[in-house]
Order: sequence, then structure tokens, then C-alpha cells
Amino acid sequence: MEAYKQEFIEFMVESQVLKFGDFTLKSGRKSPFFMNAGAYVTGTQLRKLGEYYAKAIYDNFGLEFDVLFGPAYKGIPLAVAVSMAISELYGKDVRYCSNRKEEKDHGDAGILLGSKLKDGDRVVIIEDVTTSGKSIEETFPILKAQGNVEIKGLIVSLNRMERGKGEKSAMDEIQDLYGFSTAAIVNMAEVTEYLYNRECQGKVLIDDEIKGRLDAYYAQYGAK
Repeated sequence: MEAYKQEFIEFMVESQVLKFGDFTLKSGRKSPFFMNAGAYVTGTQLRKLGEYYAKAIYDNFGLEFDVLFGPAYKGIPLAVAVSMAISELYGKDVRYCSNRKEEKDHGDAGILLGSKLKDGDRVVIIEDVTTSGKSIEETFPILKAQGNVEIKGLIVSLNRMERGKGEKSAMDEIQDLYGFSTAAIVNMAEVTEYLYNRECQGKVLIDDEIKGRLDAYYAQYGAK
């Protein structure tokens, strides 16, 4: 596993973004872990987060793209932080763009924030986590309405590796439905492998008991 992935797993724990215990998800599933990207709240956290995303984007998509698109609302600070990190780490300027939930009809009017999109733009979509693909259902038509825009891929921080609407993961379903690549900084298999019986931030987060619950959860809800 790449060093930045190991660092990112520890960073999620340190930032209290990734937790283990008993959680009820929006889907109603009872999960032994929970990931809340809303816990990244400081400038230092956002700077580091941007760097991890930038490295994963570089590994998966290279730098042959023009715009980072972050769907409202959580995607807005992500697109800003990561565009800055790409500039600092790789010396490439990419524009950032996000959508509004409600279209504005005065001043900086329209549905988009940040850079406008134009014909020929190559776009990477950035999100925190994708469990159902619902946000992409809303985002894809917005992007396509801007003209001849090429979507290079979707990047998220954590691939939960759970079934989406069918037997495949939501990430694979998006790839099949829309025809662009999907990637994550890390997936739950990597998180489990790294944290199992390893002390992180002063405690072992995945011991034999939690590992058993994770295995049972993925036996029931894991993607095929």
C-alpha cells in the first residue's frame, strides 16, 4: 500500500472522521463503522486533505484535465482545497467549479460557482464518499448541459465497497452507467488491512471483535 494511503487512514482517525462502533446509516443498514467528512473543519485538515486527494487524482487520472467539479455542498471546499494542492504539488493550475442548489438570477448568475465550463473542458468530479450514486444523478445533467464537456472520472476519499442499487458497488454502478472511471484515495479493504490489530492514535481500532463484525457486514452488504 502506498505511503500516502497509510498516512490518509491515520489522518481520518486523527480527525475523527472515521469511527468504529454501532451506527445506523441513512439506508437503514446497521454498520460497524462510520465516515463523516464534515469533521474536517480546520485549515490544516483541509490542506492535508487536499494533498491526499491530489496524490490520488494524479495516480488514477494523471493531470490531463482542466476543471475539478465539486457538487454542492460538501464538494465545494473539496474542489477549492484540491485545486490548490494540485498547484502546489504538481505545478499545474486547474480551475474549480461547483453547482448551486438553487439557481441565482442576479450578479454572478446561473447554476455554477467558480469557473464556468466551456466546450472541450475535461472534468474530474470530486466527492467525499458515494454510497448510492444519487449526487451523480443530479450532477451529470448539470455538467452535460454546459456543452461538449468530457468527464474524466470521479474521485472520492473512501470507497465503502458496499452494494449500491444492485449487486455491484455504487462506484462500479456509476462507472457502468455513465462511462467514466471512478477511484478513491482508499477503500475499506485497505483500511481494514492497515488498522487490523495495529495501534493507531493510541489504541487498536480494529481488533478481532470489530474485524468479525466488519466481515459479517460485508458478507451481507458487500459488493460482488
